Amino acid sequence: MNKISNQFSSIEQITDQYLKHGSIDSAAAAPEVSFQEILRRRQSASEENYPLKFSKHASMRLQSRNIELSNEQKERLETGAEKAEAKGMKESLVIVDTYSFIVNVPNKTVVTAMDQKESEENVYTNIDGAVIM
Repeated sequence: MNKISNQFSSIEQITDQYLKHGSIDSAAAAPEVSFQEILRRRQSASEENYPLKFSKHASMRLQSRNIELSNEQKERLETGAEKAEAKGMKESLVIVDTYSFIVNVPNKTVVTAMDQKESEENVYTNIDGAVIM
């Protein structure tokens, strides 16, 4: 533990030196914004700025299956997810070339990914629609 040197003669001097009284006044003067408004702003900003994301499971599947998507394929996957959203789908199969993706549409998240060559049965469950790009 560090000792405080004897350069201060009172606790008030230490308080004045290390605590910023002015910041309390400026915070009190700032207009109040509700938590709901801050959350709404953050959500709308994140929806605009962040494209489709991949869950940890989907990322692991891509890596283990040596699947690397080109930028053009990623764009088509995002377009497929947007089409699914426009049709009111919640869990959608999006097929891009020989790759199949299950997308949680409301969360804009790829849940799993597979190469159709690896899928022996080509059976997909728990989806409410499919988009072929």
